[in-house]
Amino acid sequence: MRNPNNETRAVRRARRFGPPRSEGPDGLTARADTRAAKEAIRKCILSGDKDARAHLVRLAVSPDGEVLPDVRAKAPGRGAWIGVTRAELEAAIAKGKLRGALARAFKGAPLSIPDDLPERIASQLKRNLLDRLGLESKSGAVVTGGEKLEKAARAGKLHMLLHASDAGADGAGKLAQAWRVGSDREGTDLRGLTLPLPRTILSLALGRENVVHAGLTDAKAAGRVSEALDRWLHFIGPEPLPLPCVSSAEGASALSSEAPNDDERQTEGL
Repeated sequence: MRNPNNETRAVRRARRFGPPRSEGPDGLTARADTRAAKEAIRKCILSGDKDARAHLVRLAVSPDGEVLPDVRAKAPGRGAWIGVTRAELEAAIAKGKLRGALARAFKGAPLSIPDDLPERIASQLKRNLLDRLGLESKSGAVVTGGEKLEKAARAGKLHMLLHASDAGADGAGKLAQAWRVGSDREGTDLRGLTLPLPRTILSLALGRENVVHAGLTDAKAAGRVSEALDRWLHFIGPEPLPLPCVSSAEGASALSSEAPNDDERQTEGL
């Protein structure tokens, strides 16, 4: 969405992944812009701003009238879209603005807004990112381990660099420098991103042991992870606290094929 908040997101993105370059080594900007141009545009019911579906969060209503997050936009029936941050959503709930906007979007149907709606959205967005990381890891697009990462970075094969929240500054700095050298961007602030996730969660998501740093070597895969990551970070706020490991189920790869994920539980009955 073209507003001051999105300009901040653009600056933040450039710092993580480098400035937009149509033929640069990351290849993210051109692909993301092309993809966004082809996507259906939706309007945020709270801000009125318009954006591609992938940048917004869909809300759906269950048969009993409960408003539930539908992060993957797969629930049947009418939906409403929001593109605000968690703090803005909580303010809108407190002031009754969300209820009014939903009443208009769903044509006056009886609605029940759960008290923990913001937390449910944050949880689904986090799950969406972890699942995406797990899928890209299984496809072979993720590299871990200091030596392998540094080699890929210096060879110009790295398209995204991620660090766990408890990663050491020296290790992260060394890999970032190798990335700048390999992508011919020495002297820039390119350094990758420290996730608000400890190594325990990152390791579970990727299905590997003790993952402190991870990189993506496929531009399209990096674009998909970047999209999920940006949507989650935009919603939870600029400086989220590292999230503790509560259980092994928090890692995408720890979910069994039979166990329902957060999306299935939170939108069950839609």
